[in-house]
Amino acid sequence: MSMNVSFIGLGVMGYPMAGHLANAGHNVTVYNRTTAKAQQWTQEYKGDVALTPALAAKGADIVFMCVGNDDDLRSVVYGDDGVLAGMAVGTILVDHTTTSAEVAREVSAKAALKNIAFIDAPVSGGQAGAENGVLTVMAGGDEAVFAKVQPVMAAFSRFSQLLGEVGSGQLCKMVNQICIAGVVQGLAEGLHFAKQAGLDGEKVIETISKGAAGSWQMENRYKTMWQGEYEFGFAVDWMRKDLGIALDEAKNNGATLPMTATVDQYYADVQALGGGRYDTSSLLARIEALHKN
Repeated sequence: MSMNVSFIGLGVMGYPMAGHLANAGHNVTVYNRTTAKAQQWTQEYKGDVALTPALAAKGADIVFMCVGNDDDLRSVVYGDDGVLAGMAVGTILVDHTTTSAEVAREVSAKAALKNIAFIDAPVSGGQAGAENGVLTVMAGGDEAVFAKVQPVMAAFSRFSQLLGEVGSGQLCKMVNQICIAGVVQGLAEGLHFAKQAGLDGEKVIETISKGAAGSWQMENRYKTMWQGEYEFGFAVDWMRKDLGIALDEAKNNGATLPMTATVDQYYADVQALGGGRYDTSSLLARIEALHKN
């Protein structure tokens, strides 16, 4: 069933996600801080451009957001031009930004004051997942509200799960990033070892990917890592933001994350090498730089 929806934030994730909503037959209004990007979107997809988040949200049944961080989220939600100013009673606000669980609960409370429902719904799958419409959505919020938005999110996702109350989606995303950090570091060290041992990388991965060492990172990143290509994908700067959120949350809940803290510092080394926009698989570049020295 066609719905009136808005999408706030047309970055590498939001741009294709909003496109999938339009292609699914929904009436889409978009807002982006850079208006030219929003206008470009309407040349590729059927939809309208709004000049403020509030105007984008006006008349929408569901407002989706995907921006940069906690502060970016607050900037598009609050104030006279924020989405809450434009949303009607009984509508739903869905945030796909990776943020702290704290800000998710904060926005939910502010929305509730206006009788607007809120779902925190960070995603996994990267730019390719967004472009191909196969993201994984980790959600927190009310079960009945999630049931309403899940069929709509299906336009850009292949799996979505409600994990619990508001903030649970963000907590699950932290688990996701913690696991990725360890896997990528292990893969980087393994490939470095294979090179030093004079092994054929293609044959090594073909062999071990069929066993217990196999992973998404191995299947999708080993070739570019072996070739030293990192100018694509999920950026180191973004990963450090995400790991920082997880490490801060760990201080609150008492979790011990020594590997995560270590890999976060390794990513800081990659940034120092000028690789802030490199793909997260660039942990191998750090190892090789150290080896040269």
